[in-house]
Amino acid sequence: MFRELIRKNKQISENECISVLESETRGVLSVLGDDDYPYGMPINHWYNSEDGKIYFHCGKIGHRLDALKRHNKVSFCTYDKGYRDEGEWAWNVRSVIVFGKIEIIDDMDKIIDVTTKLSRKFTQDEEYIRDEIEKHAHKTLLLQLTPEHICGKLVTEA
Repeated sequence: MFRELIRKNKQISENECISVLESETRGVLSVLGDDDYPYGMPINHWYNSEDGKIYFHCGKIGHRLDALKRHNKVSFCTYDKGYRDEGEWAWNVRSVIVFGKIEIIDDMDKIIDVTTKLSRKFTQDEEYIRDEIEKHAHKTLLLQLTPEHICGKLVTEA
């Protein structure tokens, strides 16, 4: 059902894909928006290595949520910071694209657990995290992406 990479020599392993998903903090989540126009938005994410799912947080209203209620299939793309080979100007970047389905979660215990773990990707200030969750958890939903296909590649931007 999902297309294979054309340039297989650029394909990275599933473990490398997971590594990028675990380490990077942001990506672009794309949904089928109003009038079937693609709607992509930058978003923070947390990859849960225990269940293999990717989690996002969002508010209880908005374009993204309306789109997901109509059609739960999405794609999510992220990429690492890259590196340069010595003496080269071009960056080498690992990118990952995930296709799957989103489930909207409104269980407060899970929202608090996942948003705490997501927050720790940005800060270890537990007091700040607790304060943010106390202020905002009641107006937050979780988006749980169950991957159906993950692929990645190493691209040289030359």
